[in-house]
Amino acid sequence: MPGPALALGARIDFRTECGKRIRMSDPLAYLLTWTCYGTWLHGDPRRSVDDEHNIPKTPYLAPDSIRAGRESVRLQHRPMELGVAARRIVVETIERHCRRRGWELLAVNARTNHVHAVVACPDVTPERALMQLKAWTTRRLHEGGCVPPDARVWTHHGSTRYLWNEPSVNAAIAYVLEYQGPDLH
Repeated sequence: MPGPALALGARIDFRTECGKRIRMSDPLAYLLTWTCYGTWLHGDPRRSVDDEHNIPKTPYLAPDSIRAGRESVRLQHRPMELGVAARRIVVETIERHCRRRGWELLAVNARTNHVHAVVACPDVTPERALMQLKAWTTRRLHEGGCVPPDARVWTHHGSTRYLWNEPSVNAAIAYVLEYQGPDLH
């Protein structure tokens, strides 16, 4: 399987190795995170962000078992978890899509209930990149028979963090590759 344009987890100098001119006001990359449908509800003890709790550097939504219970009852089907084959499809699809779009995939990690990707894609907003990655992975998961045809795979939206400097990019890469727990095979 061919790898992305740069080795995953590479610590790089964006000015010399990307081959693109980046305005100082542009982020170097984005940390994109999205969760599987029904696996991380608002009110969960792990904390989350909703429309009222979505301002950078402000507290996350507090744990709220009543809200989490209400959201659980509203689920249209069981929570979606990704098995080994599904996680492989997600990673391969993200790698392929990034290559096709000319984006630099710096790190990716598909877990049983969420996905992280660090992507340098200066031609699109992080929201658009997130939308495309979710759409293509959903398509491939359905085609691969890993999820039922009528099942929702992902929650609405996700997290889009701007990475403005090399230390923040390197920290995001380390977080994605080294701090997600043991490898899942």
